[in-house]
Amino acid sequence: MPNRDYQNQRRDYDAPGLSKTQLHPSPFIQFSHWMKDVLASPIQDATAMSLATVDASGQPHNRIVLLKETTEEGFIFYTHYDSEKGHEIATNPKAALLFFWPELDRQVRIEGELIKVSNATSQTYFESRPRDSQLAALSSMQSQPVASRKALEETFAKKAEQYQNQTIPHPEHWGGYCLVPNKFEFWQGRPNRLHDRFIYTPTALKETWDIQRLSP
Repeated sequence: MPNRDYQNQRRDYDAPGLSKTQLHPSPFIQFSHWMKDVLASPIQDATAMSLATVDASGQPHNRIVLLKETTEEGFIFYTHYDSEKGHEIATNPKAALLFFWPELDRQVRIEGELIKVSNATSQTYFESRPRDSQLAALSSMQSQPVASRKALEETFAKKAEQYQNQTIPHPEHWGGYCLVPNKFEFWQGRPNRLHDRFIYTPTALKETWDIQRLSP
């Protein structure tokens, strides 16, 4: 591999400061405030988040998925249950999410455990998807080898013909997960790398959250 020097790839952060008094006692509401700021900005893929899982050997895996809903329980995304990530989650439900919005110099880290959402919830969301996205969920055996792009497109075309003028059924292998958090970290970039970091952890009764500033 050619040697590449990335040491000079840097910038400073000049965002306004973040103090404990500015934070909402609920990390869910604090997250919603920050997401509202992101959605009001021209940032593309505002709901994109990195999902980290671990397989049976202890090897971490990471990929980008899209947040589709927040509830009182947690953060919901949808995927193929028989994918690599699905097998990893079945083996070890502990996972982490990361939202990074460089235009606002903000990150949010969330850790917790993943649970499947109800089949009814998955079906309702599946039915709201564009028809071609529904067909794609039926056509793709996610994470499995495929002979070629042509083979994938032929499978898609066959499914489209099979369900022409019909309702596309919600496949059992496709649905949602909800990450139920036990830790949040809100990060605001600041000058001289003296970033503002605040961590939320549940109190002993798990009815409220303790907030602490972390060293950058």
